[in-house]
Amino acid sequence: MLRIGCVKYLNARPLIRGWLGPVEFDHPSTLGKRLANGEFDVALVSSFEFLRNPIYRIVDDVSISSVGSVYSVVVAHRGDISKIEEIELDPASKTAVNLLRCLLAELGFNWRLIRGVLGSTGCQPVVSGSLPDTTAWLLIGDQAIRFRQKHAGEFDFWDLGEQWRKLVDLPFVYALWLVRPEVIDPKQIAERLRVLRDENLTNLDELIAAEKESDHQFCSRYYRKHLQFSLGEKEKEGLRTFAYLCAKHGLLPKRDLAFDLV
Repeated sequence: MLRIGCVKYLNARPLIRGWLGPVEFDHPSTLGKRLANGEFDVALVSSFEFLRNPIYRIVDDVSISSVGSVYSVVVAHRGDISKIEEIELDPASKTAVNLLRCLLAELGFNWRLIRGVLGSTGCQPVVSGSLPDTTAWLLIGDQAIRFRQKHAGEFDFWDLGEQWRKLVDLPFVYALWLVRPEVIDPKQIAERLRVLRDENLTNLDELIAAEKESDHQFCSRYYRKHLQFSLGEKEKEGLRTFAYLCAKHGLLPKRDLAFDLV
């Protein structure tokens, strides 16, 4: 039985809906640890997990990525962004945290980063009228979506996908299907995942209609405007650029990055 893990967010639905077999869902950082420990054979995890430990095969042509605004990876802040002094981090995604670190270093922001507490629903700020404008939060995934929809008039949102596009003019890859090196016949698994993705995107309206927890109009806009689910040459170039900047700013060791694609 194939042991498969997947991020528990809305953005992963087109890559996993209809999979025939058991799937364990969790936050991306937890999935990355479990994949590294050998608890999964295959998992959809933060792209930074591959950059950190590039022992895995990558399912080619499949990712969660964006070209510009991603909507669900944001810094929520009040007032002038130049007045921010500290950001509470959502530890659910190492990719988002390290993307933020790279952006801040490249743009010259000297914001203090504080690790938040990850609960079952993610990291959520405690909102009160007395919060200083110098405090902000990095939010990702479904918790970012819920927060934006609930507090749209109270906060501004600094979209990390949009900032990445302005900085390097390339897509940003948030998540990849990774296959452990000892797994037998990874090409067959990869092809099943590509076919599943294709079927879900072909029948995207049906997938959206089956969604019970999110507004259908929002889902249509989110999937069609903000997200991409391919891994082409531009996405790979974006991933290499992310690896380069992580090494430049001391977040990863400098190494020649090779993709073992299946």
